[in-house]
Amino acid sequence: MRTFNDYESMAMLDLPDSERIGLIARFNEITSGFSALDAFDTSKVEPLVSVLDFHSVLREDISEKLISREELLKNAPEQHDGYFQVPATID
Repeated sequence: MRTFNDYESMAMLDLPDSERIGLIARFNEITSGFSALDAFDTSKVEPLVSVLDFHSVLREDISEKLISREELLKNAPEQHDGYFQVPATID
Protein backbone atom coordinates (compact mmCIF):
# COMPACT_ATOMS: atom_id res chain seq x y z
CA MET A 1 0.00 0.00 0.00
CA ARG A 2 1.32 3.42 -0.92
CA THR A 3 1.79 6.05 1.75
CA PHE A 4 1.25 9.78 1.62
CA ASN A 5 5.02 10.25 1.25
CA ASP A 6 4.95 8.16 -1.96
CA TYR A 7 2.19 10.34 -3.44
CA GLU A 8 3.84 13.52 -2.22
CA SER A 9 7.06 12.69 -4.04
CA MET A 10 5.16 11.61 -7.20
CA ALA A 11 3.23 14.89 -7.21
CA MET A 12 6.45 16.80 -6.45
CA LEU A 13 4.84 18.66 -3.56
CA ASP A 14 7.00 20.79 -1.35
CA LEU A 15 5.03 21.23 1.87
CA PRO A 16 6.07 22.75 5.19
CA ASP A 17 6.46 20.14 7.95
CA SER A 18 3.45 21.43 9.92
CA GLU A 19 1.13 20.97 6.93
CA ARG A 20 2.76 17.72 5.94
CA ILE A 21 2.18 16.08 9.35
CA GLY A 22 -1.51 17.01 9.28
CA LEU A 23 -1.96 15.69 5.76
CA ILE A 24 -0.18 12.43 6.56
CA ALA A 25 -2.49 11.84 9.54
CA ARG A 26 -5.60 12.63 7.49
CA PHE A 27 -4.48 10.52 4.55
CA ASN A 28 -3.76 7.55 6.83
CA GLU A 29 -7.25 7.93 8.36
CA ILE A 30 -8.84 7.81 4.92
CA THR A 31 -6.85 4.82 3.67
CA SER A 32 -7.47 2.83 6.87
CA GLY A 33 -11.19 3.41 6.35
CA PHE A 34 -10.99 1.87 2.90
CA SER A 35 -8.88 -1.04 4.13
CA ALA A 36 -11.83 -2.05 6.37
CA LEU A 37 -13.59 -3.10 3.17
CA ASP A 38 -10.99 -5.85 2.67
CA ALA A 39 -12.68 -7.80 5.49
CA PHE A 40 -15.67 -8.56 3.23
CA ASP A 41 -15.61 -11.60 0.96
CA THR A 42 -16.91 -10.43 -2.42
CA SER A 43 -15.66 -13.39 -4.47
CA LYS A 44 -19.21 -14.66 -5.11
CA VAL A 45 -20.76 -11.27 -5.81
CA GLU A 46 -21.61 -10.41 -9.42
CA PRO A 47 -20.29 -7.02 -10.57
CA LEU A 48 -23.01 -4.39 -10.96
CA VAL A 49 -23.53 -1.90 -13.73
CA SER A 50 -26.25 -0.23 -11.72
CA VAL A 51 -27.78 -0.76 -8.29
CA LEU A 52 -31.20 -0.39 -9.88
CA ASP A 53 -33.09 -3.34 -11.35
CA PHE A 54 -33.03 -1.82 -14.81
CA HIS A 55 -33.64 -3.57 -18.11
CA SER A 56 -33.01 -1.86 -21.41
CA VAL A 57 -36.17 -0.60 -23.07
CA LEU A 58 -34.42 0.19 -26.33
CA ARG A 59 -35.20 -1.83 -29.38
CA GLU A 60 -32.59 -3.94 -31.10
CA ASP A 61 -30.69 -1.94 -33.70
CA ILE A 62 -31.75 -3.49 -36.99
CA SER A 63 -30.93 -1.85 -40.30
CA GLU A 64 -33.94 -1.46 -42.56
CA LYS A 65 -34.19 0.05 -46.01
CA LEU A 66 -37.19 2.35 -45.76
CA ILE A 67 -36.90 4.32 -48.99
CA SER A 68 -34.81 3.87 -52.12
CA ARG A 69 -32.10 6.36 -53.01
CA GLU A 70 -33.84 7.17 -56.29
CA GLU A 71 -37.14 7.88 -54.57
CA LEU A 72 -35.40 10.03 -51.97
CA LEU A 73 -33.50 12.06 -54.57
CA LYS A 74 -36.41 12.57 -56.97
CA ASN A 75 -37.48 15.73 -55.11
CA ALA A 76 -33.95 17.09 -54.70
CA PRO A 77 -33.44 20.40 -56.53
CA GLU A 78 -29.93 19.27 -57.52
CA GLN A 79 -28.07 15.99 -57.29
CA HIS A 80 -24.72 14.61 -58.36
CA ASP A 81 -23.67 10.95 -58.52
CA GLY A 82 -26.57 9.84 -56.32
CA TYR A 83 -26.08 12.48 -53.62
CA PHE A 84 -27.76 15.77 -52.75
CA GLN A 85 -25.84 18.67 -54.23
CA VAL A 86 -25.79 21.81 -52.12
CA PRO A 87 -24.04 25.15 -52.51
CA ALA A 88 -20.47 25.26 -51.27
CA THR A 89 -20.17 26.64 -47.76
CA ILE A 90 -16.37 27.00 -47.70
CA ASP A 91 -14.33 28.71 -50.40
